Amino acid sequence: MRKIGFIDYYLSEWHANNYPAWIKRAAERMGEDFDVKYAWAELDVSPLDNVTSEEWCKKNGIELCGSIEELCEKSDYIIILAPSNPEVHLAYASVALKYGKNTYIDKTFAPDFDTAKKIFDIAKSYNTPFFSTSALRFADELTPYASKAKEVSITGGGREVSEYIIHQIEILVRLVGVGADKLTVTKTEDGYDATVNYPDGRFGRLSFAPNYDFNVKVRTDSDEASFCCASPFFDNLIADILRFFLDGKSSFNAKETLEVMKIRTEFLKQCVVL
Repeated sequence: MRKIGFIDYYLSEWHANNYPAWIKRAAERMGEDFDVKYAWAELDVSPLDNVTSEEWCKKNGIELCGSIEELCEKSDYIIILAPSNPEVHLAYASVALKYGKNTYIDKTFAPDFDTAKKIFDIAKSYNTPFFSTSALRFADELTPYASKAKEVSITGGGREVSEYIIHQIEILVRLVGVGADKLTVTKTEDGYDATVNYPDGRFGRLSFAPNYDFNVKVRTDSDEASFCCASPFFDNLIADILRFFLDGKSSFNAKETLEVMKIRTEFLKQCVVL
């Protein structure tokens, strides 16, 4: 059995609640024997529903570890969750990446660009394969236009811009690529708009409001399209995580993750002063 360990800020949260079943389902489709066997959380009680780590583990048939170190020693592969608390990712990664085991770090990867670079440096120093992404990168609708777009317009929503803008930025970078050199954010009645410029003329527009769906308009040199990201992108993400656990190779260049973090950092910096 290929044993996966969950590191989280608190365990009873949406990603941790859903990932074990999704991992089992994806593993069955792949003909592999992956299972979430271990978990550890910094907070013993979830602030969302007051479920304790022990209660969560008992419900999910998962062994609760007493420390990150214990989890890392027992697990074959590691998933760092805490999707709503990227500020804890550096501390968790500083421990987990020392073990050299293939590691997935949930979105949002880090609270800012400088912290993101620190995590990359830690992984490099221990030669530990890892990657991080928003699940929206794996929407099937994006595939025909990946790294080909000249202009995109992306809407998206969520409870809080600091947590959910990552999805639009991940879509932007997958479609347009890296190299953005100018970002301008404006406040709207319900949220924020942003323009993203590239020195070669590529262009992106991001529109965030809590009730927006994830819709994309894209133009390439030869095509234009509009679509909603409605495909099973979480299933696709989980399958890619398990594939990565097997071969240790990310399906995209790490420069894209740093680009996402660079754009997000500047976006939130401008939001503060609006």
